[in-house]
Amino acid sequence: MKTLAFIGLGLMGQRMASRLLDAGFALTVWNRDQTKTAALVARGARLTADPAAAAQGADAVLLCVSDTAAVEAVVFGASGVAAGIAAGTLLVDFSSIAPDATRDFATRLQQQTGASWIDAPVSGGTGGAEHGTLAIMAGGNAAAIERLAPVFAPLAARVTRMGEVGAGQVTKVCNQLIVAANSLLIAEAVALAERAGVDPARLAPALAGGFADSKPLQILAPRMASHTHEPVQWKVATLEKDLGNAMALAASCHSPVPLAGQALALMRRHAEAGQAQSDLSTVIDLYRSLH
Repeated sequence: MKTLAFIGLGLMGQRMASRLLDAGFALTVWNRDQTKTAALVARGARLTADPAAAAQGADAVLLCVSDTAAVEAVVFGASGVAAGIAAGTLLVDFSSIAPDATRDFATRLQQQTGASWIDAPVSGGTGGAEHGTLAIMAGGNAAAIERLAPVFAPLAARVTRMGEVGAGQVTKVCNQLIVAANSLLIAEAVALAERAGVDPARLAPALAGGFADSKPLQILAPRMASHTHEPVQWKVATLEKDLGNAMALAASCHSPVPLAGQALALMRRHAEAGQAQSDLSTVIDLYRSLH
């Protein structure tokens, strides 16, 4: 695997593509907002006019876009990946999307082009993307995932094959359910500490190493306490979308998720208050407004 196409250069994709350039891959890029390609092109990436052109000649096509609809558009839409990808090529989707849609997309791509789909959503946030310490949860053919080891190496500290196509997305739904619900509990705790007269800036250090500790606690609680919400590390809209995927998956499996339902209602309320594109740490403002 020497030549890669990378489609989707948002908060995560920009950093992941940069690491692949650093690792020596020949990289072709495309993004809906082409201003986001400039830094990578300046470092040697090749910019194409559309996803189909990006896919042509690539050993693997990598996607990191916002949601299920965006994946479908860049793969199967006009001048999409499916119009340019060759039989036997691997399409690797780092996006977080619905598992049932992933399985449908994989079947469609195989039937139309002979290319194979690997769902490989990631966890670790922008810091993990920047430092190559992401966790990748992959679904798809075991031999195909093994072929991708040189691609995953600059990006992740851990790659786990979870099963066949769609299994990676199921795992990511579980991951995001925990992250989103936890972020709201962290906001509750920070707001409670403030109202009870305890300096919330001392909360994360005090709980470090205990059973309440977590990476989200150590990242979010200091931001919440200090009202520091830039730069954006997780978008509220992203977690709202992922909680929606969790609710849909749970319904299809008849698995009760009452905490996820409450978390989605709160996340949606915050997003509808004009905070959809804001950092996840801003959910503290929702709690500060509640009485």
